[in-house]
Amino acid sequence: MTSTTPQIEEIKDLPEVISLLPLRNSVLFPGSIIPIDVGRPKSVKLIEEAIAAERPIIGIVTQKDARTEDPSAKDLHEVGCAVRILKVIKLARDNYSVILQGVVRIKIEELVSDEPFLQARVSELAEIHPVKLEAEALVANIKETARKLISLVPELPREAAALLDSVNEPGQVADLVASNLDIEPAEKQEVLEAFDVSERLRKVLTLLTRQLEILEIRERINTQVQEEMGHSQREYVLRQQLKAIKGELGEIDDENAEADEFEQKIAEAKMSEEAEKVAFKQLNRLKQMQPSSAEYTVTRTYLEWLVDLPWSVSTEDQLEIGTVRDVLNEDHYDLEKVKKRILEYMAVLKLNASKKGPILCLVGPPGVGKTSLGKSVARAIGRSFVRISLGGVRDEAEIRGHRRTYVGSLPGRLIQALKRAGTNNPVIVLDEIDKLGHDFRGDPASALLEVLDPEQNHTFSDHYLEVAFDLSRVMFIATANTIDPIPPALKDRLEILELPGYTRQEKLAIARRFLIPKQIGDHGLDREDLALTFSDDAIMEVIDSYTREAGVRNLQREISSVIRGVAVKFVEDELSGEVEIAAKDIPDYLGPQKFMPEMADRTASPGVATGLAWTPTGGEIMFIEATAMPGKGGLMLTGQLGDVMKESAQAAMSYLKSHFDQFGIAAEALESRDIHIHVPAGAIPKDGPSAGVAIFSALVSLLTGRCIRADVAMTGEITLRGLVLPVGGIKEKLLAAHRAGIRRIFLPERNEKDVVDVPEEIRSEMEIIYAKVVDDVLAGALEDAKAD
Repeated sequence: MTSTTPQIEEIKDLPEVISLLPLRNSVLFPGSIIPIDVGRPKSVKLIEEAIAAERPIIGIVTQKDARTEDPSAKDLHEVGCAVRILKVIKLARDNYSVILQGVVRIKIEELVSDEPFLQARVSELAEIHPVKLEAEALVANIKETARKLISLVPELPREAAALLDSVNEPGQVADLVASNLDIEPAEKQEVLEAFDVSERLRKVLTLLTRQLEILEIRERINTQVQEEMGHSQREYVLRQQLKAIKGELGEIDDENAEADEFEQKIAEAKMSEEAEKVAFKQLNRLKQMQPSSAEYTVTRTYLEWLVDLPWSVSTEDQLEIGTVRDVLNEDHYDLEKVKKRILEYMAVLKLNASKKGPILCLVGPPGVGKTSLGKSVARAIGRSFVRISLGGVRDEAEIRGHRRTYVGSLPGRLIQALKRAGTNNPVIVLDEIDKLGHDFRGDPASALLEVLDPEQNHTFSDHYLEVAFDLSRVMFIATANTIDPIPPALKDRLEILELPGYTRQEKLAIARRFLIPKQIGDHGLDREDLALTFSDDAIMEVIDSYTREAGVRNLQREISSVIRGVAVKFVEDELSGEVEIAAKDIPDYLGPQKFMPEMADRTASPGVATGLAWTPTGGEIMFIEATAMPGKGGLMLTGQLGDVMKESAQAAMSYLKSHFDQFGIAAEALESRDIHIHVPAGAIPKDGPSAGVAIFSALVSLLTGRCIRADVAMTGEITLRGLVLPVGGIKEKLLAAHRAGIRRIFLPERNEKDVVDVPEEIRSEMEIIYAKVVDDVLAGALEDAKAD
């Protein structure tokens, strides 16, 4: 800080003409004492001449452009400072060090001479003093701000604050602070030229505040940098110490051991040429990074994924068709279509080893063994098995992965599954593919298009890996309960295999061969002192009276409940030796029957017909009820029916009204009464055209007073001409009818081809009648009219 004497010795008589010494990059204020070096020829001559004078007075003015070597009057500011030369030290020839003290502001009125140095006629500038209170407030603000600034600059001497406190005259305070501020010479010149002390104080306060803000920001930045540097240095020191300790213990051989290990793994992985190029590029980057940096961890994780993937690791397929067939039959009963397709693929693979894997989609109700079949296929052909659950997946990144720019990014589920499998030709089950969602994060079903296309998946690119991986050798098996929610583009890439529900005899066989032995083993009852068996009647009792399903999941639960009850009795020493569960014992373990045969009761009155419906969980029987009441021939529909089903009811009613005399119905019966059609289970939505024939039959039964046979069910769409059109889900509907004890079925004539898929044992126990028009249905469904 430039020293300043609080009391400035005034110049009694300022000479009219004084010598001028130009300064390049500094401004001298009254009261300031500064040393300067003099070396320019004119300036040296000025100093030498002034030494001889007693207490010489010269003028100090600042150049407008510091680069001007020999300034003239136009190159100098008009306002400068008259100074007294306190001391002159000769440093060398034509080079002096001069200590100057500023005394008073001066203004150059006229240049008198420029040889041998500049001389000018000057005048002293008088100050305009401010209002006392305003001056005191400004001085107080300047001093407070200056103290804060001094605290942020440790280079300043401790005397700086004391020196500031010793000056009280407003103009001197402004000059003292301005002379010591680290600002541009032009800004200091503006302060020097401010004759109004109040204006000068404001200028200085503005400059001082700006300088304080700069220093505070710089201090904040320095603190942050020092903290970061301190953390990094501390981590570096600790790592070096850890390295030294490991070296002493003999646990480390080479500082590049990890990089060498990666290099070896890359060579052993036998990646594709593209992947290997990327891996070595990332490895070279890793070698140049500090282990403490965040980027090091990201790159290291990426390399770990690359080297851990099974680029060239594959399992050898079991190509003996007989062995594959035996394993499939050992794990699953029936499901002949799927087993046939797997055997076909293995036969082709045996003939052509480069054959790409099939992309199957098993569609069927819950509990028929879709997911477990995938595991069985993998075991049969000797491949690794991985299951990916897609239910509720809504983000495309779940399939294709996240880009490495995101924190915590990972590859998609497919790449993760391949890493878990450890081979490049596993069986991957895409479970619940019909339950994929989509939102603003993307459509995972669209991301699967590339995965499930044999023409594209040999170059599948995950967003995280950003290199192609060959999925063509993977055997994909998707599962779904219904095919409708799957987008058409994705459905087109799938080979659909439908798995209908099981018959009673098939459930009996599954329970005997799989469910009961498994549950006995799971509950610890496969013991030498206990031989637990179930009679066929007992199993049938559970199937008929305690379950209503297309699969066997609930059957397994009920059998498990029975075995748990046996376990309790065995532990309490109530049972031992050979124990057979009979049909009469089932209620003791499972309670009263959950499902009762109600066909005869439900159809014992006119106006009730039994229809057949298809649901995602299999087939179901559906009762159609109709009743009449006084009215004007209106039609009321209830039971939460969809638009298509309502239209079927309207079509049936229109055909009946246009042919009432054909069925022996009086016109007054239709005109004077309203008809109400209701489909029970009103909380469940129902839709579709297949109930048209059943609705028509219920209406005719109601209006003729003839009941529909209790063992009859029907399905088919009706037209306004009375034709019976084909419908879908025939196998599921026939299985549902068989479970309900129905023995006579009316089907559309054009559905005869679909009955081939129904097991022979079901067809042999049921009478299937094919109808072309509704009259064919009425002839075999209505009972004979009862005599009054």
